[in-house]
Amino acid sequence: MSKRQIKLGLFLLPTGQHVAAWRLPETVADMHMNAAYYAELARELEAAKFDLLFLADGDGIHGGWPLEALSHTANRVVAQFEPLTLLSALSQHTSHVGLVATASTTYYDPYRVARLFGSLDVLNGGRSGWNVVTTANTDSSENFGYTETPSAEERYDRAEEFVEVVKGLWRSWDEGAFLRNKATGEFFDPSKLHRLDHHGKHFTVKGPLNVPRSPQGHPVIVQAGSSGPGKALAARTAEIVFTAQPDKKKAQDFYSEIKTLAETHGRSPDDLKIMPGMGVTVAETEEEAKAKVAELEALIDPVVGLTHLSSFLGFDVTGYPVDGPLPEIPEASAKIIQSRQKLFIDMARDENLTLRETYIRASVSKGHLNVVGSPTQVADLMEEWFADKAADGFNVMPSAMTGGIANFARLVVPELQRRGLFREEYEGTTLRENLGLKCPE
Repeated sequence: MSKRQIKLGLFLLPTGQHVAAWRLPETVADMHMNAAYYAELARELEAAKFDLLFLADGDGIHGGWPLEALSHTANRVVAQFEPLTLLSALSQHTSHVGLVATASTTYYDPYRVARLFGSLDVLNGGRSGWNVVTTANTDSSENFGYTETPSAEERYDRAEEFVEVVKGLWRSWDEGAFLRNKATGEFFDPSKLHRLDHHGKHFTVKGPLNVPRSPQGHPVIVQAGSSGPGKALAARTAEIVFTAQPDKKKAQDFYSEIKTLAETHGRSPDDLKIMPGMGVTVAETEEEAKAKVAELEALIDPVVGLTHLSSFLGFDVTGYPVDGPLPEIPEASAKIIQSRQKLFIDMARDENLTLRETYIRASVSKGHLNVVGSPTQVADLMEEWFADKAADGFNVMPSAMTGGIANFARLVVPELQRRGLFREEYEGTTLRENLGLKCPE
């Protein structure tokens, strides 16, 4: 049996995770719409043997930000490529790294998602993943004609059936269905074509899908919810779980809970990989890394910092004293990520943080684990979480993208390889092969 190894993804926000990263002199300021820069970044990831590139997305300018705050940050991504369009282009610049994109079960329909991601998976030779999200923000809903956002219960109920339908459509064609036999005139074997005929609470979908099976069977399913319904959905359907876990003990509890829940649904714990987000600032020495963080913190516009934190809390804190404590926050509504609201409230209360200190934390990590230091310090933390079953891998979230992923690849990856914790060559050509996931029947 091969030794368990760390899996690595890049969570890609164009200029970096920190709200002020776009203001650094070295940042490629137009990266949001710079196709050449994305291509170079994807090639860097592949050279470093990363498992995947993970693209978050939203169908609107997020969060209901006041125009003054919105106009002073690039982190809300007011202009960006549609992710499947971008990943289609990046597939032509890479041959091994996985390409994962977000599509919402709230505003897409199952046939469209199955066809889009199925096509991408065939196009790139079996390297695609679908990040399943249940969109909660008003900005998106109003772009699709909804006057209010569905409740969390409604969104997750729809998502359960949505994923079931998509997976059913991806099973439309058996392996080897397309004969393309010019001598006999048989283009495909009709016995290897299956119609779905789904009739459910939310969807009626006939099928079959007009996209053949990909080299990895079908795209890897990723899920990023950490609320109760999110965990339930992940345990039943996800093959990668992306989560915000800043505390090792809580991460271990989450890891154990999800793996146990998966077993109750007849799945092996190895059928899904848990990859917490990891904000990272790494340099040759700890002092250099801390200096980079200080440089970023000095560039945070307080209006941006407070508005950013407000978007996670679902409550406007911009009028409160910035050096005072976090005020009482009402219970989360359907319009925000409930698990993220709780995370920031608990963090501020447990550590007696001021509003300023809380928004500084939110500005870089967004509630994720955050590590600042030398290559050895970063690798030590990763090894500890991995060995102690807090993670199967990490979605790396550089504070600043320009130079950030290059530093991680140059400094941390060789240290992980030296310890036998990370691959030196890809195991295969598909995302499933490299992650160690089974090919679906």
